[in-house]
Order: sequence, then structure tokens, then C-alpha cells
Amino acid sequence: MPPELPSVVAIFGPTASGKTVVAEALAGRVPAETVSADSAALYRGLPILTAAPPAGTRLAGGFDLDAEVSVGEFARLAHEAIDEIVAAGRTGLYLRAALAELTLPPPPEPGARERWARLYDRLGAPAAHALLAERDPAAAERVHTNDRRRVVRALELAEAGASLAPERDVLWTEETRHPTLIVGLDVEPDELDRRIETRTRAMFDAGVVDEVRAAVAGPLSSTARKVMGLELVADLGEAAYEPLLQATRRLARYQRKWMRRIPGLVSVPADRSADEVADAILALGRPGQRVPAHRAGSDG
Repeated sequence: MPPELPSVVAIFGPTASGKTVVAEALAGRVPAETVSADSAALYRGLPILTAAPPAGTRLAGGFDLDAEVSVGEFARLAHEAIDEIVAAGRTGLYLRAALAELTLPPPPEPGARERWARLYDRLGAPAAHALLAERDPAAAERVHTNDRRRVVRALELAEAGASLAPERDVLWTEETRHPTLIVGLDVEPDELDRRIETRTRAMFDAGVVDEVRAAVAGPLSSTARKVMGLELVADLGEAAYEPLLQATRRLARYQRKWMRRIPGLVSVPADRSADEVADAILALGRPGQRVPAHRAGSDG
């Protein structure tokens, strides 16, 4: 990668903001390899549903649908892949895992979560939270008594010797494994809604229902089942169009909030062609060019 830019350029943005095509355009100018930081695109067999990156993108389509893939496994593979690359991703946690040395909790023992969930229900919220306060006071301070999911998770972690409130959490710090420019693609909500509608319609026109039904006919891991829209399309077929459209719009708004939390992120307007956005990113590395400190705009 030319000396004007850091060794890694990470591109984040909500779904349909143009990350894949911008990463392609930027990689062609640098040149560099691209690494996908999309938890859904890790799987092969669902290229339509996941809007899979093009062939040659590292960590895209590398797993069968019956493979369990944790954030920790992804981080290990991403660290091996990242040298002089452009990383593009829509999954904020996976992007941070690729860029930083996150301290990830150990995988749960089989059945542990279900066991703690039954205990929460049997004891009731106040007593379960009091038990958490005994075992992990710091986590108990962060978790509301009635937040069943997080209390159960915190108890599960405490049993495994970890914590929901680690002493040092690098998820939201500016620390990265390599010098990194983190770019956020900013698209106004109305335009983003339009792009999501266009892409969702294109998915159904391209045969996403047949793709999904073929996928669910075979073995699926628990992590593959979390691919957005999979169960919705499998259950509803063509009738899944409208609920999937609305779910994708909600996801995009959540991702815009993630953008504002990513430390050091530089917002770049993305309501223009991929080539223009790539040129704007390259301009950030030119001598004398001041990297703007602003972040992604509000959700409107």
C-alpha cells in the first residue's frame, strides 16, 4: 500500500451503503487485497441472500453452512489475512475483531446457557441478579435486573471464569493491530431506504427463495441460522419480501448507530459513485490533507 495511507483501510457502513463496490474501487487504485468482515458472507451457498462479495475477497464464502463460526475463530483468520489489505464489513463487532486484539470470552459449555436461563426463571429476576452480584459485582452493575438475556449471559461467563465487564475492554478504544484508517460510508436515511428496497427486490427477482430453501434442506449450524432473512424467507417464501425489507431497514439504522461508536472513524459521504468515494478516501492520505474529525451524521 502506498505510504500516503496507513497499512490498513477499514470500510464500515450500513447495509446497502456501497461498502463492497467502494472496497473494490479502492483496492484497484492502491492496489490491495480485500478482506470481508461480514458474519453472513463467511458462508458459501447463500450468495443472493448475503449479497456476497466478489470472488477473491478473503474470508468470504469460506465455510459450509453446517460450520460453527465464532467471533474468536473469525478474528484468528482475519488476523492471518490482514497485512496490506482493505477491510470491508457491515458487522461492527467482526470489523473490530479483525482490526484489534479483542479479549474474547471462552466458548460456553454445551447447555450452560439453557441451565442458567432455567435458574433465572426459577429464582426470579431479583434473586438471579443478586446471585450475579455475588459472583461478578462489576457485571451486575452494568446489567439491569430485568434484562434476562444479559443476566443469563453474565452468569454463564462468570461460571467460565470470564466477565461481561472485563477490566480492560478494547472494543471501543482506538487501538488496532496495524496503522489503520477507519472510514464510515455515510448515506442519508431516505437514500439508504431506497437502496435497500432496490436490493431486496433484486434478491427476490434473482431467486433468493429457491436459494434459501435449498440451503435449509441441508445441515445448518447455529451460527448459519443467524444469517439475516434465512428463516424468514424459508418460512414465508415470496411473502417474506415486505418483512425482510423492514427488518433490513431497521438493521441499517442500528448500523448507523454503530458507526458513531467506532473510535477514530472518519465519515465519508457515500451518496455518489463508488469511484468518487474511493477517490475521496485516497485523498485523506495525501500530504497536507487534514483528516476530518467529524463522524457519521444522525439518523434523521
